[in-house]
Amino acid sequence: MTLCDYFSAADDQAAVAVLQTPGGPGQTELDVVFLKNIDPVVAIAQLEAVMTGCSYEVASERPRSGQLLSKPEDGPPFVVSLSDTLIDALAAATQGGLGRFAEPWSVTDELRQVGISIEDAAAALRNLTGLAQRAQASGQRLYCWWTL
Repeated sequence: MTLCDYFSAADDQAAVAVLQTPGGPGQTELDVVFLKNIDPVVAIAQLEAVMTGCSYEVASERPRSGQLLSKPEDGPPFVVSLSDTLIDALAAATQGGLGRFAEPWSVTDELRQVGISIEDAAAALRNLTGLAQRAQASGQRLYCWWTL
């Protein structure tokens, strides 16, 4: 099982600095959403594709999508960035409209293989949407602290 703590930070340097804190961003003053088994590379690019109507290939190639910011030789844990396009889509989503994204996201291979239900996907979307909205309001970006 992978631990994926999604969080906001002012910039890449501040995001990578969480690696110096035992236990990751949850042990800091950063805004954090704790998710298990929702990886920041494939599953999050799938979410971006669902939310923006593009293909997975387009979403995964966008700047900052699943970009490893920490040094591979230093991890795990790793710090990965999320694309600005996804942050914008999440921040613009309404709580009432999230249901139309939860179902198609929950049936992707990545989420089905780890047993994420529609309800789990909807809860993750609500949490990620809130995080993105708070991040945008404070001029921050989103990241994931990813470990096994």
